[in-house]
Amino acid sequence: MGTNLTHLTHTAFRRHRVVVLALDGLLPFELGIPQRIFGRALDAKGRNLYEIVTCSIRPPGPVETDADFSVLVENGPQALATADTVVIPAFYEFGPVHDEGVLTDELAAALALIRPGTRLVSICTGGYVLAAAGLLDGRPATTHWASAEHFQRLFPKVRVDADVLFIDDGDILTSAGVAAGIDLCVHIVRRDHGTAVANEVARRTVVPPHRDGGQAQYIHRPVPEPQLATTTAARAWALGRLHEPIQLRDMAAQEAMSVRTFTRRFREEAGISPGQWLTQQRVERARHLLESTDLSIDQIAADAGFGTAQSMRQHLQSTLGVTPTSYRRTFR
Repeated sequence: MGTNLTHLTHTAFRRHRVVVLALDGLLPFELGIPQRIFGRALDAKGRNLYEIVTCSIRPPGPVETDADFSVLVENGPQALATADTVVIPAFYEFGPVHDEGVLTDELAAALALIRPGTRLVSICTGGYVLAAAGLLDGRPATTHWASAEHFQRLFPKVRVDADVLFIDDGDILTSAGVAAGIDLCVHIVRRDHGTAVANEVARRTVVPPHRDGGQAQYIHRPVPEPQLATTTAARAWALGRLHEPIQLRDMAAQEAMSVRTFTRRFREEAGISPGQWLTQQRVERARHLLESTDLSIDQIAADAGFGTAQSMRQHLQSTLGVTPTSYRRTFR
């Protein structure tokens, strides 16, 4: 019996297979994001948690990029049938996908190989493929802010949100442009394996494990002059005392600003209000404690600054769509 159990233990481990679909006109940066993020995710024994495979919609061969080089992709569309997760990075040679909102026969045939239940992920304008396939109808989705208006006109059944960095709608996840693809992939690692693994991936990649705000902070806004005061010190001050009541005037005082000036400057830099930012930080603090400690819900609510378990429950339900108990159960 002991031998059989040992055998089961050794054979139970299976890496999650991520298949990245490389399309003509792809952006090399976005193509590399899944390998960079998922490829750095390790379990406690140092084993890779993901297997990343790149494929095209044609037999193995070169795929054109938007740069002055092409990439040699060694897998054809059949690889899509083996995926647990399919990632579609941004690409620029849209053709009918971008102009008419319809798939080419070649692309449609490739997508038909994906097994039901496979998780689908798009980075930036890769979302056009999911939308053209009808997979985003009636669902929330995002894309690069510069394409959002066109995307919504082309796919009126999609609930486009141009303000967020990414949207997790369960089995389909979409991100905004470029670096937001990193945010989304780190989020997926956190969703799959918890905060500790995701934070280690972020550290190895030298990126933040979570970015505040949404795309709004990147849309045609003047960059604050470097010689002017910023709100950095106030944020650091607040992060050190999330368990305490924090008033807007106290944060403004850290920068020797009026409340009005501080609020305006904070929005310019973070893309959201100080109150929204504080709530985000408290939710992140609660998530970390739920995943990594055995503290009671009441203790976590107090430590994260929500005051009461009911208040924390409402904020997590609103932000994550789950209760604290359900969230803890998922990651413990």
